[in-house]
Amino acid sequence: MNPDLAIVLGLLAAAIAMFAINKPRMDAVGLIMLTALPFTGVITMGEALAGFSDPNIVLLGALFVIGEGLVRTGVAQRVGDWLMHTAGTSETRLIVLLMAVVATLGAFMSSTGVVAIFIPVALRIAQSTGMAPSQLMMPLSVAALISGMMTLVATAPNLVVNSELVRHGIEGFSFFSFTPFGVPVLLLGILYMLFARRWLAAKSRSDAGGIHRVSLLDWVEKYQLAEREFRVRVTPQSPFVGKTLGEINLRDDSGINVVAVERKRGFSTDVFAPRAKTALQAEDILLVDVFAPKVDIHQACPQLALEELPLTGAYFSDRSQEIGMAEVMVAADSSLVGKTVIESGFRSRFHLTLVGLRRGQKGMDGGHLSMPLKVGDTLLLIGPWKAIGRLQSDRSDLLLLNLPTERSEVLPVSGKALQALICLVVMVGLMIGGIVPNVQAALIACLLMGVLRCIDLDSAYRSIHWKSLILIVGMLPFSIALQKTGGVELAADGLMKLTSGAGSYALLASLFAITALLGLFISNTATAVLMAPVALAIAGDLQASPYPFAMIVALAASTAFMTPISSPVNTLVVGPGNYQFGDFVRVGVPLSLIVMLVSVLLVPRLLPLYPL
Repeated sequence: MNPDLAIVLGLLAAAIAMFAINKPRMDAVGLIMLTALPFTGVITMGEALAGFSDPNIVLLGALFVIGEGLVRTGVAQRVGDWLMHTAGTSETRLIVLLMAVVATLGAFMSSTGVVAIFIPVALRIAQSTGMAPSQLMMPLSVAALISGMMTLVATAPNLVVNSELVRHGIEGFSFFSFTPFGVPVLLLGILYMLFARRWLAAKSRSDAGGIHRVSLLDWVEKYQLAEREFRVRVTPQSPFVGKTLGEINLRDDSGINVVAVERKRGFSTDVFAPRAKTALQAEDILLVDVFAPKVDIHQACPQLALEELPLTGAYFSDRSQEIGMAEVMVAADSSLVGKTVIESGFRSRFHLTLVGLRRGQKGMDGGHLSMPLKVGDTLLLIGPWKAIGRLQSDRSDLLLLNLPTERSEVLPVSGKALQALICLVVMVGLMIGGIVPNVQAALIACLLMGVLRCIDLDSAYRSIHWKSLILIVGMLPFSIALQKTGGVELAADGLMKLTSGAGSYALLASLFAITALLGLFISNTATAVLMAPVALAIAGDLQASPYPFAMIVALAASTAFMTPISSPVNTLVVGPGNYQFGDFVRVGVPLSLIVMLVSVLLVPRLLPLYPL
């Protein structure tokens, strides 16, 4: 072993030790190595910084942005809602659908992001079905890791391995090169988790605080709104067409309060708060609150040429993405004291509608719009979330008491799910067709998302997981340094001697096992950085195709089931699933052996070692 190689291996051992104890954090370790390696004289500073110009680093950053666009526009949330509706109460169907959906989404966006999205979905499902969260969290993390075996862009190790192929002058993998391996692994993973979840059945998540956050439906019941909600369409024959809400004055004349207006605009529907100057148009849909007890909306609709529309539930909940609620209190020095809601111009001033009033423990039934407000009155307001948000900063008249749990589920960008999906389809189509390089396809999709307002620049920058990018860039110089000092050849020769005479299957199995075991101590991305050159060196020594060896490393890097620190995906589910270290070992080790067996059998068949 030459002195240069000894120094590089010493730095690598130090990096692995810091990764293992998680001090300092991973990206800091990457920066330390990026700074230290040029001091060895093995590589130049330019070579150390070469990772920043690697197209796959830019591609990975673009994929973070695209994933954020899918989250912000509600694509992922709608998939979660569909999952809850379709699975019903069947635990088997639920786990199968959950893992299939997570793996499918994870094939096109960050697996860590997918897990973050589906943790609250899985917890809600567990609460409604009575399942222990531990029975869902582990299948969730397993499916997210398997999603890395589905497509080229599914996870960073795939891009690292592909980049290493390109750096050696070899054509990289295609977009769906991984799919024939990922699909069988996913099917086996689902079957395995249907059995293995029994080992986790006793685990349950303790509710530390025992705090019940109020929901919109809780307020519907508390303020007795259930019998007052209606949805009507303004027909072309209605006398309301062309008139403003101020001119119609439904509140005084009919005891009907217009809470929101739905209006078609092209392919989308806008939902906005009503104002006195809002002019109604034919085909507008009104969400109304009938607060006067003697008003019969069923008789009023034909007289006013309004068409009553069916409701699937409380309209407050149905429209919780666009229209929210808040419980507020009239402040001691409020200018509203002594005035009625109508006298104070409440709706014009706050852009919110009063639908409920409580004085002490007593709820006011009807007539609350004409009652003078008193200090300490509790008001239930409904309107756009943006207007509700302004109440938090302006406390001179109203004190914000409570927000519903649905507030945390409001999408930053609603009504853009179709546009976000189109951007994703464009990216995948360009990648599959090979029309432009993968990184350019991803950047085009990012720009389209910006043009279509699925995401803004600030949100795009925040969505990029800089920690992961810096980690990859910081570890990439080790690949160059180990090649220059002969470390890659040394590792390749050692592995070949270890499996001498055992055949190609044993060699692939050994390469898989070493990659997976190394992933117990360092991130799967760093593992791919170190093992990809070794795999290609072995292929070169055997004069074999580089593709099966590169694929084995990529698949093994995603087989990070065995410990909670093998991947951020596992770390995220530890708390919600109330897992211990041993849970991952007990479930992950057998699954890793299954994946290794499948990979070693499939890879040489689909990617021949010595193609004709």
